[in-house]
Amino acid sequence: MRPTGPIGQAAAAGGRPLLARLLVLFLLAGLVPLLGAPGVARAASGCSGRPAKTVGFSTGELRVYKSRAHVCAVTVAKKPGKRRTMSVTLQARGGRVVSDKGKYTKMAGPVTVDALNRCVRATGAIGKKSASTGWILC
Repeated sequence: MRPTGPIGQAAAAGGRPLLARLLVLFLLAGLVPLLGAPGVARAASGCSGRPAKTVGFSTGELRVYKSRAHVCAVTVAKKPGKRRTMSVTLQARGGRVVSDKGKYTKMAGPVTVDALNRCVRATGAIGKKSASTGWILC
């Protein structure tokens, strides 16, 4: 009795390599969600690098992160939920201000500037409450 169907026909016609390829394909497809896409590791904070400064205020926190040549900032709500106006700004000394402002539920940003050997300042706001770092990382 010969096997029938597409897999049975492939096996009957010496399709073991095909079955092995399919098995490897299914195993790899199962690993993709575990490995994640690029940038997923940053999802919790929105920035890469080490934490450099955190400034708390009544409605949230301004978080600043530093890597070798870049500084990144986000404003994170203490109580995520309804949409409200949030903003984060970041400026390297001698450079332009980079900002993100809008109505968000959890976080404004991330914003990033090149800051190799330069001071930076950051400001974060949620509603009418805000916090600022002044010049840091000098």
